[in-house]
Amino acid sequence: MQLFRLDASIRTEGSHSSQIADIVQQEWCDVHPDGRIVTRHLGSDPIPATAWPLAVNATYTPPEQRTNEQVEALALVAKLTDELLDADAVIVAAPLYNFGVSQHLKAWVDMIIADPRMSAEVGPLEGKPAVLVTARGGAYGPGTPREGWDHATPWMRRILADVWKLDLRVVETEFTLVGVNPALDEFQVLAADMRKAAETEAREHGRAIALSEAAA
Repeated sequence: MQLFRLDASIRTEGSHSSQIADIVQQEWCDVHPDGRIVTRHLGSDPIPATAWPLAVNATYTPPEQRTNEQVEALALVAKLTDELLDADAVIVAAPLYNFGVSQHLKAWVDMIIADPRMSAEVGPLEGKPAVLVTARGGAYGPGTPREGWDHATPWMRRILADVWKLDLRVVETEFTLVGVNPALDEFQVLAADMRKAAETEAREHGRAIALSEAAA
């Protein structure tokens, strides 16, 4: 069995989304101790900003007329898509940045969509088990001052579940800036409860995707 994990945090240490994803991954490993894990960290190894336009333009260019840069961009598209297609399960860990999806995660998605294999009538990822882990520094739930300001999680759900047809489970945690931003000190108990609930959900979802593979 093979697991693909994508991390989109710009932090290499202390990332809340990565920490929760670690729990999902460990549950998967407990079921598949001999499984292979393929990882990609967009924070430390971002997609080049020019790669997507080069790849898209290359698709409209006869192969013999493509530049070296276009050929390299198409090769990267194929490599990124292969990582998804070769996996039996997927984990995506992506924090909320500036109320939306980060540019490096958007670049990764754009590259995958540029692969002609992803435009098939029956998508090659359909039904594959996946977990999205997302973390937010503040609170964005119903009744909060910033309700509706999270424009990343709905977008990620749309891409992963509706466009790519992954069998998606989602773990969300908030108030990760409690303990960092003094203005949020009054929410320490609530933040701890949210973190505990997210960890429990991560364990449940990690085992669920692992068992889903085993039964397939």
